[in-house]
Amino acid sequence: MRWAALLAPAAGFYALGAALLLVETAPAHMADFRVPAAPAGEREPITPIPPPPDADPREVALGEHLFADPRLSGDGARACTSCHDVGSNGADNRTRNPAHGAAKPLLDVSTVFNAALSYRLGWEGKIRTLEAQAQEAIESPASMGGRVDDVLARLRDDAEIAQAFRAVFGRGPDRDGLLRALATYERSLVTPDSRFDLWLRGDSSALSPEERSGYDLFRSLGCVSCHQGVNVGANLLQRHGIFHPLASPEPAILRVPSLRNVAETAPYFHDGSAPTLREAVRRMALAQLNQTLADDDIDRIAAFLKTLTGRYRGRPVTPPRS
Repeated sequence: MRWAALLAPAAGFYALGAALLLVETAPAHMADFRVPAAPAGEREPITPIPPPPDADPREVALGEHLFADPRLSGDGARACTSCHDVGSNGADNRTRNPAHGAAKPLLDVSTVFNAALSYRLGWEGKIRTLEAQAQEAIESPASMGGRVDDVLARLRDDAEIAQAFRAVFGRGPDRDGLLRALATYERSLVTPDSRFDLWLRGDSSALSPEERSGYDLFRSLGCVSCHQGVNVGANLLQRHGIFHPLASPEPAILRVPSLRNVAETAPYFHDGSAPTLREAVRRMALAQLNQTLADDDIDRIAAFLKTLTGRYRGRPVTPPRS
């Protein structure tokens, strides 16, 4: 489907010519997800999160093991879980991801939850598939600082892991199997059944009057122009700071982040400069919509955003412990 069909911007927003949007068809890594259509006559610009796609449980388990394995890093000191804590919010609560001697500040860590529902990956949207993202994470000096060939050599020396690869793929550890197992596991990291999803499915009692009012305001202001679809964003590129500065000026064009579980993923923005959800709402309205919101309006929008917190393995997504 074309995401452009879902856009409902505030009047005059695009006439300014200041926004840069890039929309395209859903990528291959979303093909296995069955996103349900809303009932006729009840169309909303946001759709519920579907269950994860069917997958071989052995492959998911292998990917989960690898995701937590520090042998994927160059120095053996960190795993994917070092920055992406799936026991809490799928990210962390640090302002910046610590680098391996990186010369410049890094972008804020994004949650791995629902990443499989994003049309591109990374803050700048340069990565097209989960497999490519896994390789980038392993080999980036600012992330794991390793090499896939070195990782495979370590895994081949582990008889138990080598046997697990053979059981799943019919062969020992290789590049395709490593990246595929990680990607398959990441496709399982979806968080359905938020209260907003329950409301979308017809449970009118799932939202309070304040939360429903916040959603109405979210739409009428034009926030939904960029934050819509199954992931409430993450399906287009956008210039930030259209009317007023928002955060660090570079990168100037970013993949619009998903707002799924946003109440649990502070700090906010690509530079982690907004410490609270209310501050993020206030700054976004001013920078992107030229709207100075009253405290009551901020409270109502924040109340709606809190209803986007989903569940993983039967429990609500929560912020990490400090």
